[in-house]
Amino acid sequence: MFRSHAIALAMLGALIAGATRIPGGTAPVTATAPMKAAASHMFVYIGSYTQKAPTGITVLDLDTKTGAMTPRQQVEAPNPTYLVLSPDHKYLYACNEVSNFGGEKAGAVSSYAIDHETGALTLINQQSTKGDGPCHIEVDKGNRVVLVANYGAGSVAAFPVEAGGRLGPASFFEQHRGTSVDPARQEGPHAHCFVLDGANKFAFACDLGLDKVFVYKVDPGAATLKPNDPPFATVPPGSGPRHIAFTPNNHFAYVCNEMLSTVTAFKYDAPAGKLTQLETLSTLPAGGHPGNSTAEIVTSHDGRYVYVSNRGHNSIAIFAIDLKTGRLTAEGHQSTLGKTPRCFNIDAAGDIMLAANQDSDDIYSFRVDKRTGKFTPTGQSVHVSMPVCIQFMPAR
Repeated sequence: MFRSHAIALAMLGALIAGATRIPGGTAPVTATAPMKAAASHMFVYIGSYTQKAPTGITVLDLDTKTGAMTPRQQVEAPNPTYLVLSPDHKYLYACNEVSNFGGEKAGAVSSYAIDHETGALTLINQQSTKGDGPCHIEVDKGNRVVLVANYGAGSVAAFPVEAGGRLGPASFFEQHRGTSVDPARQEGPHAHCFVLDGANKFAFACDLGLDKVFVYKVDPGAATLKPNDPPFATVPPGSGPRHIAFTPNNHFAYVCNEMLSTVTAFKYDAPAGKLTQLETLSTLPAGGHPGNSTAEIVTSHDGRYVYVSNRGHNSIAIFAIDLKTGRLTAEGHQSTLGKTPRCFNIDAAGDIMLAANQDSDDIYSFRVDKRTGKFTPTGQSVHVSMPVCIQFMPAR
């Protein structure tokens, strides 16, 4: 998270101070109406910051043959900066990165119903996240519990999923405590993600302010968690761990470190929920790039590559994964063709990558070469104001 967002969060919080409901559009606000996607198309959901435009979630129609993207719906909601789809694709959950919800110093988590024919969203309900500045959201494989990381407050929370996709009040909450070596960025805890492993058994919270990756045992049915033993793993001091991604076989995990522009590789003991650090590599080319910070990390669907976005260098770093050891080999960089790539994602087939450039207000599509792990521009892009999250949903 860039510090310039703090002012915007406060302003947005003031706008909804005292509100108990975050506005959510149930119909398009553009002239283009939702439509059923064809066989070669899929729906894509984009979460955005709303400092420059009221649209928080944009529904795109993606042509998987050409990489072309067409807006189909725009939903007004303040700062839905991270989105996740339920496993059955019936619901979309969003965290609203604000600092005041319902008169409480907290953000919000929102639930939307998805129209499978058109991809359109309809707001169901919201709940307080019990901490301000929520920036990441996850749902378990059974659609029973939603997890949220509160960056501003440095806390994590869990919410039960009720009938019809409604979210119940927080069923779990934990406040992280402590500091790390950078007094400007690590004066206290800043939880930046809350992610489940492939077995749906443990949840991992990267805390940028503490240089720790917290580990929790998850009881999805009861929508509760408890600290694991060991309760956390560490990264090198001053790294600022942001996001974590697991390989599909659940053998290795990789953390992108925002502050030092590095990626840390871990061996993962899935039965024990234990991370063992292997190595840490730079995400930048030789010579570095002053002012850079990392944002998103994604592993390929075949578990052979890991990708990390560089904000400043405006690229995605490509690493090959040694399938036996989990160690990484740098394979180069691809420009995202815009400014400040906050997020990128790869479709379920592993064919298309979309990169969201927050500060140039655009999204570019790329064709993935599964053999080399590299990707090339399709020549297609779309304008979206301050895009920061991408989620794919195959059309039925």
